[in-house]
Amino acid sequence: MTHKDEALREMHRVIKPGGKLMVLEFSKVARPLEKIYDWYSFKVLPQLGRLVANDASSYQYLAESIRMHPGQDELKALMHKGGFGHVDYHNMTGGVVALHVAIKC
Repeated sequence: MTHKDEALREMHRVIKPGGKLMVLEFSKVARPLEKIYDWYSFKVLPQLGRLVANDASSYQYLAESIRMHPGQDELKALMHKGGFGHVDYHNMTGGVVALHVAIKC
């Protein structure tokens, strides 16, 4: 999504009161995992893409795009700004992914 703020406002608009929005997205990993995760993302993943799909560049782009995605707290703030009253997130696999849950009050 290019314009996350607009998308979240639209999601808020169409969800009925009391409804939930759940977003499962790659996120910022816990500090002890950062270096190994970067090594895996930028060195191993593109090579696996080259071997399995004959397409290293798409997997390189995936690693780069994940780094541009807002972190857990930033996405939580965007959801609040989009109109959701209660927002929380749950890190999974050391923050590799996070499940954000937003409720329209």
